[in-house]
Amino acid sequence: MFSIHDTGPATPCPDPFNMAAHVLAAGLANPSKVAVSIIGPGTASEDWTYDALIRAVRGTGAALLQAGCVPGDIILMRLGNTIDFPIAYLAAIGVGLVPVPTSAALTTPEVQRIVTELSPRLILRDGDVPSAPGAPEIGLATLRAMRATPPADWHMGDADRLGYIIYTSGTSGTQRAVAHGHRAIWGRQMMHDGWYGLTSQDRLLHAGAFNWTYTMGTGLMDPWTLGATALIPTPGTDPSQLGALLQTHRATIFAAAPGVYRQMLARSTLPPLPHLRHGLSAGEKLSRDTQTDWMAASDTPVFEAYGMSECSTFISASPSAPCDPNTLGRPQPGRKVAIIGDDGPVPHDTPGVIAIDRADPGLMRGYLHQPDATAERFRGDWFMTGDIGAMDATGQITYLGRNDDMMNAGGYRVSPLEVEAALAGAPGIHQAGVTQIEVKPGTRIIAAFYTGPAPLDDATLQAYVEPQLARYKQPRAYVHIPQMPLGANGKLLRRRLPQFWPATRPH
Repeated sequence: MFSIHDTGPATPCPDPFNMAAHVLAAGLANPSKVAVSIIGPGTASEDWTYDALIRAVRGTGAALLQAGCVPGDIILMRLGNTIDFPIAYLAAIGVGLVPVPTSAALTTPEVQRIVTELSPRLILRDGDVPSAPGAPEIGLATLRAMRATPPADWHMGDADRLGYIIYTSGTSGTQRAVAHGHRAIWGRQMMHDGWYGLTSQDRLLHAGAFNWTYTMGTGLMDPWTLGATALIPTPGTDPSQLGALLQTHRATIFAAAPGVYRQMLARSTLPPLPHLRHGLSAGEKLSRDTQTDWMAASDTPVFEAYGMSECSTFISASPSAPCDPNTLGRPQPGRKVAIIGDDGPVPHDTPGVIAIDRADPGLMRGYLHQPDATAERFRGDWFMTGDIGAMDATGQITYLGRNDDMMNAGGYRVSPLEVEAALAGAPGIHQAGVTQIEVKPGTRIIAAFYTGPAPLDDATLQAYVEPQLARYKQPRAYVHIPQMPLGANGKLLRRRLPQFWPATRPH
């Protein structure tokens, strides 16, 4: 048997369609219910009802149109970890504009490249977040005042039309603009049962920031689509405090990146969590030890999911379909997934590239303005993820690594070429090579290896890259080596770099 898992076609997306209208439709039926509660240790929660949220979204959308925007205009979001982020995001989508959510950690040069590529109509900006010239800005105070504007109608249209853009590091070392249609939210519905076990009565606590796409999808958009309540910690909440927040606010589902689970277990003892049913994890593989420790500490399982910027999570375990914890899970109901080799789908238990059907509603429209790069990711009817896996006879997929050198930093994909380029001009460095190193079980860091006349001070190198790279892209360690491992053609062999990692190096 071949490694193809086809659970049947997904229900077609309605037409006409608007992503924001779809997300907030359930809230219209229960306007007084709390849509999102911003919670922190020792502080009263900031609660937003569905009525308040919808009025803020539709008012902001109307004000953006009054500011001269027209459907199809690109809006760059340079906002911090506040409720302003999801309100502005849905407001833009609701009136047919195209928001570009970006990490507040990006540096000015990184933002400048985005502004140059996209030529946004407006930049929505928190003054504490780095930005770049190239478009008119709307500041935070003005953005908040927009909420009181009389509401605009939803902009309905083709579900495949451009809805939003997110950036991901490409294998070429440059950021790629991933273009998604309004239908992307429809493609997330398979996750509700296929991963979350989510219902309208749930209270889902997501440990991420408002301005992280993982939080935006799993922590906000999906609960709101069902009319559930989202719980988001206040900025600066330490992982050691999350257990108490789960208990105090009666969270029924907890979502976090693997690193958060590790930090919670290392820094504190969890209190009794009688309301919690299970946890969710995505962004990178959760180690078996962390899963076991979490189960012992919380008496609840963790269900993992696999996805990427180009497609919402599509392989997962779930409460109704648990999987071997050593695997990624199974394709969600409504997905068609295969393991592809040189000649097409491979037999069961044979390594190949994890691929998803190009008709999946959660899959990107393509890389903006990069038709050749888009075409390279497809082989016939399959979108090739670039990750290697093997599927067993039950449909469970085991992750076996990347078929390129891409790195994973806390859920963000990072290209080593981008980091190497930032180090290329550093005084005293002849050549740099970057890869990830596992410093202890389940913990990996970005490490930079370099050649030059003599070892350099780590703090000096860190100061050199800080203005050029977002924090999550920056190396955590620098290692001077006598020469770079090169192939016969002079190409850097990154996979040999870990052999130079000092066994005695502190971390």
